Order: sequence, then C-alpha cells, then structure tokens
Amino acid sequence: MKGEIELLKDLIAKNRSYRRFYQDEAVATETLRQLIELARLSPSAANRQPLKYFLSNTPETNSKIFPCLAWAGYLPDWPGPDEGERPAAYLVMLGDTRITQNYLCDHGIAAQSILLGAVEKGLGGCIIGAVNREKLRENLKIPSHFEIIQVLALGKPRETVVIEPLGTDGDIKYWRDQNGVHHVPKRALDDLII
Repeated sequence: MKGEIELLKDLIAKNRSYRRFYQDEAVATETLRQLIELARLSPSAANRQPLKYFLSNTPETNSKIFPCLAWAGYLPDWPGPDEGERPAAYLVMLGDTRITQNYLCDHGIAAQSILLGAVEKGLGGCIIGAVNREKLRENLKIPSHFEIIQVLALGKPRETVVIEPLGTDGDIKYWRDQNGVHHVPKRALDDLII
C-alpha cells in the first residue's frame, strides 16, 4: 500500500499541462465551484485573498475566450487545439485591484490547488499566461478593477503527456512525437539540490 507522500506524488505527476480535450464532455458549474473552493482554502499572501474567478463552461462563452489565448510556445507550428479538442471549461483568474495590486505568489498557489483538484476529478488543465487581455476583457465585459492574471483551461484530457529525464543536451523544451504524445523533459532530483 502506498504512503500518503507517494499518493501525493502520483497526483502531482498526473497534473500535466493538457492542451487537447474532449470538448463535448461538459464540466459542470458545480465542479468549477468545487475547484475554486480549493483555491479559496489555499494560502494567500498577508491573507488578502484578492483572487476572483470568471467561470465559463458553455460553448457560447468558451468561444469568446478561446481566440484570446496562445497555446504551446515550444510548438510554433501548432496554433492550438482544433474544434472538438478545445477545453470544455475555463476559469479566468482575476486580481481584484480594490484589495491589492500585488498578488505575489497567490495565483500560482491557487492554480496548483485547482489543477490538483481537477486531476482528482478525472479532468486536466493548462495554465495559460499568453492571453490577449484587452480582447478578453471586452469579450467577457470584465470590469476594469479586475486585472486578468491568467486563464485555466479545463476538461477531460484527450492527449497523453509523459514525463521523461532531461536529455544530455539539456534541452527543456517539450515536444510531440509522431503519435501525438506530448513529452516533457524534467531535470533530475539531484540536479535541483545544492
């Protein structure tokens, strides 16, 4: 039987950046709310709790978000998921500037909590920071006192993502093989410890 640390390690290893989904497999609003509850319970710098979320899980609203996103910078010939492989849901993470203008590491902690919860529910996701914020603000009518920090794309993964050792060339860029498997090189544990 695995210990708790091994179970947590397995969960983290399953939490990959998925970029292709079963678009027709809906993510319920209640599921999105449960994921945000995980973020709500997570630590926040100075306990300010400035993060807010715009939820999207309908084709109409999703279609307003998708064109505002850039996908997979290391795959320059891939413009993003095709119709049918796009996320079934999004969480637009916002910073409430009425609370603070400095979110420190809150958005990273919250995103990890949300994505670990998504994996536990059989979903996957991708944190997207390459966002046309002006267009997204206009499309979703997001008030100006909210800063658009990042977008979390969510859905049932339609691709396989594997972790592999970093090659001798030291290249950290992810890549896809001829079968569409997404490979993510990771540095060895001993290379991280000084």
